[in-house]
Amino acid sequence: MNFLRRLALILGLVAVCAGIPAGCGTASNTANPSVPASSSSALLRPGDSLTISLQGIPDASQHNVQIDDQGLINLPFIGNFTASGLMSAELSQRIRQMYIARNFYTTIDVSVTVTERYVYIGGEVSHPGRIVWTPDLTLTKAIQSAGGFTLYAKEARVTLIRERIAYDIDAALAQKKPDQDPRLVPGDSVQVPRSPF
Repeated sequence: MNFLRRLALILGLVAVCAGIPAGCGTASNTANPSVPASSSSALLRPGDSLTISLQGIPDASQHNVQIDDQGLINLPFIGNFTASGLMSAELSQRIRQMYIARNFYTTIDVSVTVTERYVYIGGEVSHPGRIVWTPDLTLTKAIQSAGGFTLYAKEARVTLIRERIAYDIDAALAQKKPDQDPRLVPGDSVQVPRSPF
């Protein structure tokens, strides 16, 4: 009976070591996957905050708007219309055309400026939610901005979702090797799973 207990203990230790190579003294030589740059990072998307300036008209004005979940914005006299999926210059031109086509103005200058864009982070971080995107934002910086990992976070398998494709990223490796830390683009979503331990 004592022999069976020892055998079970040894087999259990072997199983644990096989499942967690770093814990058994061997370093992992894997690299994070290469995450392709977004083909649509310049396009406006839901959640983007914009400043729209209407100039060259008697009642020049500036409007701060946010693209809603349906991809729409709302402006005086022309109401709701689609902004998501366009570039800033295209949106400026469409707004100008709408004001002229509806005979509100004969000439108008429109400028659209993106003021804030976001990435989203959820799961086992201290403060899940959206984070303001900056051009130098990486996966590990986003996690730090969200208050860092919780006690139960599975740091070795963070999921980055870009354009509906999921990539598993080892955040611990990314922290040690900055070249393994992918840059985020607006609209990216980061999910930190819960560890079973």
